[in-house]
Amino acid sequence: MLKRGGTEVHRISGARTGLTEDVRGRQRRYIISMSVRTVSVILTVVLWNVERPLAWATLVIGMLLPYVAVVVANAGRENAPQLPASYIPPPFVPALEAGAVETAAERAAEHATDYAAGHTAGQTAGRGPEPVPEP
Repeated sequence: MLKRGGTEVHRISGARTGLTEDVRGRQRRYIISMSVRTVSVILTVVLWNVERPLAWATLVIGMLLPYVAVVVANAGRENAPQLPASYIPPPFVPALEAGAVETAAERAAEHATDYAAGHTAGQTAGRGPEPVPEP
């Protein structure tokens, strides 16, 4: 898509083209179709006595092209382009093997016992020696 100044404009949304731009495009397509029709009718007249089968072909094109041109010109505005999907699938997480799950569970248990042992040792270390019961 080019702007009037010749610079390229990139579309970043799903918005339709402007109405004036849409009408201008449809008019351009209609003018081109009618120009082709005019050329085919002139070729029909020129070729009628020279190459009759080709003249019939250009006559058929000249008769059918106005209908096609009007249908294309009145087809209406195009649908809004589809936006890229905003859904991003979650990353693939491979399944752990049975041995890896057991190893992870064992490590968690070790950390829990180490933490509990360190926590208990830290509590008694800060209070001083434990009293000895009397006999």
